[in-house]
Amino acid sequence: MKLIISEKNIAAKRIAYILSGGKSTTKRLGNIPVYEFKKDDEIWNIVGLKGHIINLDFPTGYNQWNRVAPHELIQIEPCKIVSEKGIASALKSLVDKNPFLIVATDYDREGELIGVEVINLIKNFNKEINLIKRAKFSAITTQEINSAFAKLAEVDYNLSSAGESRQIIDLIWGAVLTRFISLTSQRLGKEFLSIGRVQSPTLALLVKREKEINNFEPKTYWKILATLKKQKTFEANHSIGQFWDEKQVNEIYSKVKESKKATIKKVEKNILKEYPPTPFNTTSFLESASYLGFSAAKAMSIAEELYMNGIISYPRTDNTVYPHSLNIKWILQKLLESQFSKEANEVLKNGRSSPTRGKKMTTDHPPIHPVGVPKNMKLSSDQQKIYELICRRFLSTLAKDAISESVNLSIDISGEEFLASGYKTLEPNWKNIYTYFKEKRKPLPELFEGDIVDVVKIDLKEDQTKPPKRYTQGSLITKMEQLSLGTKSTRHEIINKLFLRKYITLSPLAPTPIAIAVIDALEDCDVVKPKMTATLEKDMDLISEGKKTLEETVNESRQMLTSVMITLEKDKEKIKDSIKKAQMKQNTVGKCAKCEKPLVIRISKKNKRFVGCSGFPDCKNTYSLPQRGNIVVSKDVCKECGAPIVKIKSKGKRAWQLCINNECPANKPSFKK
Repeated sequence: MKLIISEKNIAAKRIAYILSGGKSTTKRLGNIPVYEFKKDDEIWNIVGLKGHIINLDFPTGYNQWNRVAPHELIQIEPCKIVSEKGIASALKSLVDKNPFLIVATDYDREGELIGVEVINLIKNFNKEINLIKRAKFSAITTQEINSAFAKLAEVDYNLSSAGESRQIIDLIWGAVLTRFISLTSQRLGKEFLSIGRVQSPTLALLVKREKEINNFEPKTYWKILATLKKQKTFEANHSIGQFWDEKQVNEIYSKVKESKKATIKKVEKNILKEYPPTPFNTTSFLESASYLGFSAAKAMSIAEELYMNGIISYPRTDNTVYPHSLNIKWILQKLLESQFSKEANEVLKNGRSSPTRGKKMTTDHPPIHPVGVPKNMKLSSDQQKIYELICRRFLSTLAKDAISESVNLSIDISGEEFLASGYKTLEPNWKNIYTYFKEKRKPLPELFEGDIVDVVKIDLKEDQTKPPKRYTQGSLITKMEQLSLGTKSTRHEIINKLFLRKYITLSPLAPTPIAIAVIDALEDCDVVKPKMTATLEKDMDLISEGKKTLEETVNESRQMLTSVMITLEKDKEKIKDSIKKAQMKQNTVGKCAKCEKPLVIRISKKNKRFVGCSGFPDCKNTYSLPQRGNIVVSKDVCKECGAPIVKIKSKGKRAWQLCINNECPANKPSFKK
């Protein structure tokens, strides 16, 4: 008998369908579906897991926050706990006949760790099991799955050890630092504060950018713009560009403002070849999806759905180079039967000789690309947008360079040099396929040296320098990759975790006052600096390459954490005061109608949230709040009674506004986009 372990039920079902030629049957062991079929005169069973079915935690006695000092956890060995007892029970009943075990989880650190966890669990049930192999695939298609099971490989225990080291280190660091910051700030229960090895330096990036924006001092500058005409109008800018001296700009403007004619002094034309985009890896995919309005978590979730349904390749990859083994022509033939038939046909007939290549080349998975057409699957609107993005990116990497012409003009207006530039596409090629680039440059009229053109008007424009832009989720993930913060599989999860912990808002992507206070309190500590986390990430890579052991890496991380805790203990009072002030600021909803002191969101002894006056006990004014959903403080006040308005956000529902005054006629929720 063969027993196949898949990471999720949907993948198990699809793999069973492919390997059995559509003839598998479903039986249940308890509530767990098992897909069974006969192949080569042998019974095959396939079980889908729910990701990790074994979790790490500290022994029971160490889970009491108030009784165990955070630093005591550093040297405690975590224990492994079966979290999915139903699946474990089903596996136990399937291994009594010494099956040939095949691990078919996702082929990356996390997937290999999940597989090895199950191997160890099964060996506890039956120590005689020794036939174990690995099926490696990058897409759940008939071709890939049949090929993977025809060429089974060995389980990569180094790769799983790298995943396990991350699991252990993240548990220890997260537990120690989270308990320290929560106990120090007296934020316990639902309101606890968390710190993590990756989330804290990521949050520090957002805090740093927010401070740059808030501390930015705009500088005034001037520009002199000329509107010119030859057949059609176009704009030219004074060659100095930005003027910082008001006297200088006024002198030049006075000289040219009455001009009626301008002379073309120089025309410079260049033919440009514009290289198509490189193949998608996880980071570039999430960045591109963010421009379409998708959060990183949402985009990855949709990509995983498309992968599980066999229409795109595995979406967690660092690779930006298609391997030679990838049958590109076969994929194009598939796309000829889709909505992208025109583009696929163009690439087949008139494509580039070899695909574009990015800078990163790995051997685990190819770049993200389509592997099928959703003939029997109706895609949702969001799934269609993501699938189209991936298809268009893939097709564009196979298309010819775009050819364009740039024109630069030097223009004389009353003895002053002005510059104009123009652009036009001659052969769009890949730009006709990857339609997400919006060209802002405009063509110029046909002009030659010595031409005289009309001056329609000359404007003196005053402006100010702008602060740096906030990160988008896509640009933040790119920055995290540059700094080696997290991995392709975890970066989007980190952003989502920061949001759930109320450290950031998503629109705009900005830190909350509590987040700023936490990072300020830890500014001298290595935990908010990327270097330390990047060092640990490199160590995990060395483990996967067999150049370092799990034990060495975990022990080194414990030493780092011990050093961090010594620094934190010294600043305990400073951290406590800083966070309390920020908490008051973040939870202040407005002014008390009775005494004018701040109204603050509080938690009662019965763990119920409400709004109370900060003047308590002198002022006992309170308001009740809904007990479910996130409460977002707004600056709005009720038009009916003047009381503060808060916004309530519940998962999967639109946010609604609520006047906190229970007796106000407007306190009924009004839904608002």
